[in-house]
Amino acid sequence: MTWALAAVCALATVPAGVRWLRVAQREHYLSPSVTKFAWRWWRNGLLNPAVFGLAVAGLVGTLWADWPGLFVALSSIGPRGLPLRGRTTPLRWTPRLRRLAVTAGLLVGVVYVAGALVATPIVVVAGLLLLPVVVDLALWLLAPVEWVLASRWVERADGRLRTVAPKVVAITGSYGKTTTKGYVTHLLSAGHRVVATPASFNNRLGLARAINESLVPGTEIFVAEMGTYGRGEIADMCRWVTPTVGVIVSLGPVHLERFRTMERIVAAKSEILDGARVGVICVDNPLLAALAEERALGMPIIETSTTERGRVGIAQGAVVVDGSPLGDLPAGVFGANLVVAVGVCLALGVDMGLVARRLAELPTPEHRQTVQLGETGATIIDDTFNSNPDGASRALGLLAGTGSGRKVVVTPGMVELGPMQATANETLGREAAVIADHIVVVAATNRASLLRGVANGRATVTVVGSREEAVAWVRQNLGPGDTVLYENDLPDHYP
Repeated sequence: MTWALAAVCALATVPAGVRWLRVAQREHYLSPSVTKFAWRWWRNGLLNPAVFGLAVAGLVGTLWADWPGLFVALSSIGPRGLPLRGRTTPLRWTPRLRRLAVTAGLLVGVVYVAGALVATPIVVVAGLLLLPVVVDLALWLLAPVEWVLASRWVERADGRLRTVAPKVVAITGSYGKTTTKGYVTHLLSAGHRVVATPASFNNRLGLARAINESLVPGTEIFVAEMGTYGRGEIADMCRWVTPTVGVIVSLGPVHLERFRTMERIVAAKSEILDGARVGVICVDNPLLAALAEERALGMPIIETSTTERGRVGIAQGAVVVDGSPLGDLPAGVFGANLVVAVGVCLALGVDMGLVARRLAELPTPEHRQTVQLGETGATIIDDTFNSNPDGASRALGLLAGTGSGRKVVVTPGMVELGPMQATANETLGREAAVIADHIVVVAATNRASLLRGVANGRATVTVVGSREEAVAWVRQNLGPGDTVLYENDLPDHYP
């Protein structure tokens, strides 16, 4: 009978495994992210905890008989709401995912066979119930293998960098990296051949791919966005993508869930300065101001600010360089990102006259407070690529300045803020309820915090389960003269 139970569990592993593999892929193959998300999903709603409780009861029941293990197998239909294929980002069967699937399959298969051989059904069903843990174990085991496999692409990219020999502008920050990269590329392109990393190719393998596919002979400047989830990642990238100019754009609680403290975030981001000839730092945050002061003892540092502080700042609506106006701050432009970009030009010795002429034509970053007219005639403020408190406040200010029609905020809240997440989302709800007439709260991840925030405001509230439902609500209820702010968007592996 235990062998039959093992066979049933093996079949149930397929749909359950696909779900957790998709989570692993969405979370950049980082262990123990799968277990973390599984715990979130099984606590979400009413049905999921009930199904999980039944599965646990079935696990305990196998101490006396095999048949209760079927309840564990039935739990593979869940968690409810976590789709197999995915609405926002479907599963992609890359070579890396196939290696993960095979390794996790072998691990859980060993558990099934071992449990059946010793006629211990609780071991069999435990393997299925703890499948997210098994996937995380497979991620941990494969990490050194993936590092070695990726090294050949890194070595090729390193060789190409040495051959082409461009100056490198390396950009990091808690947020605003991609926008700053776009501004830097635009300003430098006036007089140089510039190649920038596409999209968010900001980790070790993404950088290698960008270099191998895009860096061509004659490139004078390579603009590289660098992200990090922990200490040492940026330092490793800078060992072979050696910055001429190291840039820190911003500091905020993004990824605080992983780092735990702001000081650790600063330490990880500051690695981008270690091998650079010049540093450019936006000193609006006190921790970054202290870092700039410390690093200025050993290397040239160009401080920038959205005030008049530093070599590049903003005063009376104009960008100021070394006390002299460079040009008006264009409407809709992110000032903190622009002054950093101008600081990079200053670090590279670019003619400020050329920079001034390029200010009026700065690119608009996609999904970052872009304004457009929707199908129903309502104005749409698309801020779906933002997940930080500063950006959310700025977007709400943009909404407040729109016309006299109804104002609506659609948001799932902000994530990866660690111990600050509940408070930050409550604040977002409270601020939104002052400005908006109606708030649409999307999904469950931050629902409780957002609802606490809007509780005493003037806005009415609608709660929906997905972005698709929110968009349908907007189309049915808003028209010409109305404005909707889509503040952040979560991939559907979040509950």
